[in-house]
Amino acid sequence: MWSIIILIIYCVIAYLITDELIPKLKHLFINAGLYGIDLCKVSQEKIPEALGVVSGCIFLVTIFLFIPIAFGNDLMDRGSFPHNEFAELLAALLSICCMLLLGFADDVLNLKWRYKLLLPTVASLPLLVVYYVNFNSTTFVVPLPLRHFFGVSVNIGFLYYIYMGMLAVFCTNAINILAGINGLEVGQSLVIALSIIIFNLLELKGDQFKAHYFSLHIMIPYLSTTLALFKHNWYPSRVFVGDTFCYVSGMTFAVVGILSHFSKTVLLFFLPQIINFLYSVPQLFHIIPCPRHRLPKYSAETNLLQASRTVIPKKDQKYLSKKIVVVLSFFRLIDKLEDDASIVMNNMTLINLFLIKFGPMSEVRLTVLLLMFQVLCTCVAFIIRYPLASYFYDI
Repeated sequence: MWSIIILIIYCVIAYLITDELIPKLKHLFINAGLYGIDLCKVSQEKIPEALGVVSGCIFLVTIFLFIPIAFGNDLMDRGSFPHNEFAELLAALLSICCMLLLGFADDVLNLKWRYKLLLPTVASLPLLVVYYVNFNSTTFVVPLPLRHFFGVSVNIGFLYYIYMGMLAVFCTNAINILAGINGLEVGQSLVIALSIIIFNLLELKGDQFKAHYFSLHIMIPYLSTTLALFKHNWYPSRVFVGDTFCYVSGMTFAVVGILSHFSKTVLLFFLPQIINFLYSVPQLFHIIPCPRHRLPKYSAETNLLQASRTVIPKKDQKYLSKKIVVVLSFFRLIDKLEDDASIVMNNMTLINLFLIKFGPMSEVRLTVLLLMFQVLCTCVAFIIRYPLASYFYDI
């Protein structure tokens, strides 16, 4: 427990350093051409991008400095040194470092989407290798209603490693897809991080307490540096976090989920991101036209945001696209205007869905609503994980 106390002291210092460095480094990013214009405001002020690299670096340095504390007692007795646990931590840090580097490269080079899917896969390889060496457990417990057909457990072998690799890809890109307004990327990551920390604390008295200590050693430093970034990214944002932050955050969540053996629980904390991904699939796979930016449309007259829209020319519309539009219209998940030549409908993101359901609103109110939805989904996740889980698993 004393190590956690020292870690918290480290994290307070990390918060203060991050909070101090971000405003001081802003001009360096602008001078290097790493800046953007906030499309949801009248102002044409240059806002530095990719500042997630600052919080990401301090997050990693904090964990590096904490290694002698976490393994202090064992360093004196090399015969009982926990090499497996040390290898897990190094692999976790290597994967996060890879995503920090690759995410910053994406911000600088503006890589295509196919590379955004490939990069997390490459970065997760150290993680999967250590998992194979230390655990190589590819068996999952079958829910109670299905045990009559499949038995108590099923070994899926190599497919489990594919699942873990896909988890890393999903986590790193899911936050990036649900983004575009001040404070949303960092805010949703904070809620997920807090959810994981609460879950770890609840599980410390269980059989897997070491795994949850491992998770806390990573999540608490992440939370502290992200809080400092959130202060500067909240409305009106003075910095943009870039893909660097989204990649580092997603890989951090995937790392603790995989190595601490609660990947299904991590996915429960991603419910809004899963909803947003499923809702976005027709546009992500270009079944429905997908513009480069699906940000809400800003009205300078009212200072409010409204849903942005895409146009489907009827002469180019395919059968699948027609059916999707019909289904979404039936469930009132899109707002469309139709004439003889085309269909005009909202871009399919959770952000735009909130705007068509609740009407035009200010950017800060929209962010607050989306973060409240994230918190609500976290409460649902805990209900599924604890009270409802007893109906599906032996607890």
